[in-house]
Amino acid sequence: MLTQKAKYGLKALGYLARHYAQGPILIADIAASEKIPLKFLQGILLLLKQNNILASKKGLGGGYFLNDKPKNINLATVLRIINGPIAMLPCVSLNFYERCKDCNEKKCTLHNIFEQVRDATLKIFDKKTLKDLM
Repeated sequence: MLTQKAKYGLKALGYLARHYAQGPILIADIAASEKIPLKFLQGILLLLKQNNILASKKGLGGGYFLNDKPKNINLATVLRIINGPIAMLPCVSLNFYERCKDCNEKKCTLHNIFEQVRDATLKIFDKKTLKDLM
């Protein structure tokens, strides 16, 4: 399930993508336009900055901006940064694999199905970029 944090992050990134050529954007403007609580948004944007999706400029004319063109930032990367695993079960996650404590993967009736769900979801998110949020 998409967390509120991820939803707000995608909304903020969509806003920054739509204003890509306009330079740094004040966090207060993003929060007001997208109806995101300012304190919550600060943490999200800082996380995205720490992971090189965003950059910022301090002082007059400062704010946040995308570190690359919207068409070059895919949603799978962003969702993993904000939300963690894309897979619904830890045993099928590509980047956050964790063995389920209560099952045997080779005999598990859920494993194969949720592996297919992961692959189908990734196929979409890997092809979609911030440009698609514009």
